Amino acid sequence: MVSVGQHENIEILSFSEVEEVSGYVGNFEVKVRKKARYVKEELCNGCGLCQEKCPARNIPSEFDCGIGSRKAIYMPFPQAIPRIPVIDKVNCIYFQKGRCRACEKLCPREAVDFEQEDRILDLEVGTIIVATGFDLFDCTRAPQYGYGRLDNVLTSLEFERMINSQGPTGGKVLLKDGRVPQSVAILHCIGSRDENYNEYCSRVCCMYSLKFAHLVRDSIGAQVYELYIDMRTFGKGYEEFYKRLMKEDVIFIRGKGAEVTDVAERPREEGKLIVKCEDTLLGELRRIPVDMVILSNGLEPRRDATQTARLFGLSRSRDGFFLEKHPKLAPVETASDGILIAGACQGPKDIPDTVAQAGAAAAVALSMMDMGKWTLEPSIAQVDVERCSGCGECLLACPYKAIELVEGRAQVSETLCKGCGTCVGHCLPKAITLLHFTDEQLVAEM
Repeated sequence: MVSVGQHENIEILSFSEVEEVSGYVGNFEVKVRKKARYVKEELCNGCGLCQEKCPARNIPSEFDCGIGSRKAIYMPFPQAIPRIPVIDKVNCIYFQKGRCRACEKLCPREAVDFEQEDRILDLEVGTIIVATGFDLFDCTRAPQYGYGRLDNVLTSLEFERMINSQGPTGGKVLLKDGRVPQSVAILHCIGSRDENYNEYCSRVCCMYSLKFAHLVRDSIGAQVYELYIDMRTFGKGYEEFYKRLMKEDVIFIRGKGAEVTDVAERPREEGKLIVKCEDTLLGELRRIPVDMVILSNGLEPRRDATQTARLFGLSRSRDGFFLEKHPKLAPVETASDGILIAGACQGPKDIPDTVAQAGAAAAVALSMMDMGKWTLEPSIAQVDVERCSGCGECLLACPYKAIELVEGRAQVSETLCKGCGTCVGHCLPKAITLLHFTDEQLVAEM
C-alpha cells in the first residue's frame, strides 16, 4: 500500500464512499462522499501525539474485534494508507459535551479541525472495478456454539488478532481469566456447507484453521483438536502443510461440531467447554473437554451488497455474491459494460486467487480504455412514444438504469441497454419492444 500511495497516477480516497453512478463505459460519472475525519490530511504527518494524549480511552477497537481498545481519535488500522487518524464523533468528549479539544491544542501542526464537513467529489472515469470484499458469518446466528454466551469461544478473526504480535495481547494466547489454555478445539465450516445458513464452501476455512493449529502448537504447545467435515486443501503446497500438521500431533476428528456447552457430566469436564460431535470414522458420539474453542466462520456477501448491486447495476447469484458475465469466458466482467468485479465480492476465494483476479480485472480495464470504441448489444429496447403513458414502471424494472423519463415519456439509452427484456414485460401499454424480438417476429418464428 505504501507504493500505491506514492504512485503518481493513483489517488487514494480513504474514508469515502460512492453515492451515485451514472453514464456508461468510457463515460462514467461517479459521485463520491469524502467523509469528514476532522483532521486535515494536507497538514497531518501521522506522528500519533493526538492519539497518545486523547483522554477518551478504553473504547472497544473494531480492528481488534473488541478484544483491544482505542482512543476517540485513532488510526483505523496500523497499516492505514494514508496514515491519517480519524475522530470518532460518538465517543469524542468535545462532540458529546462541548469541552476538551486536547488533540487540537497539542497537535504541533494544527491539523485537527472540528469544523470539517463532508465533501462531495464528482469524478469522470472510463471503467470501474468493484472489489468490496466479504463479511464473516455472524456466529451469534448459530447459538448452539455458545458464541457471545460462553467465555473463551472465539471467532477466527478474534483469534487472528489475539495471536498477532501487534494485537491486543501481544501475541499471547490467553483465556478470559488470563490463563494459558491447555487444550483448544477448532470447529470448521461454521456457517458454510450448512443448509440452515449457507450451502456453499467458503474455501479458506480449512487452511486458516490448519494455520491456527500450527500457531497454537508452536506458541503454547496446547493440545489441538480439529473437527472437520472434509479437509479441502486444494492450493499449491496446501496438502503438504496438512501432512505437516499431522506430524505435529494435532488430533483430527472427521465430524462437524454439533454443540458447545459448559454443562459437565464427568469430573474431568468441570470448568471446561464441552464440544459435542460425531466421529464419523469411529462411528460414535464424542464429548471433548477443552479450554478454548475457535469457530472457523465462513465468508458471506457484504451486508450492503444489495445497495451496491443497485448502485452499480450488478446482478447477484443465488448465494448473494455479485454475478460475473460468464464463469469461464468473462470471469471478471459483468453484464454492465465497463464495470468489473474482483476478489471475494464475486465469491469466496483465498488470497492467491484474489490477487490473480485483481490482475485480470486491471488488464481488462486497460484493454477497454485502449480500444477507443465499444460494440453495443444488437438487441436493445425501443419505445413507441405515442403509446407510452409515462408511468415509470420500466424505470423501476430496468436492472441497468438504462431508461429515463424525458418530457414525460420513457427514453432508452442505447449504450446502457443490454436487451434483457425486463422492461418489455413490465410495460402495461406495450409501448416498449425489443429490437429483433417483437411479438410479431416471435409468433412468426414459432
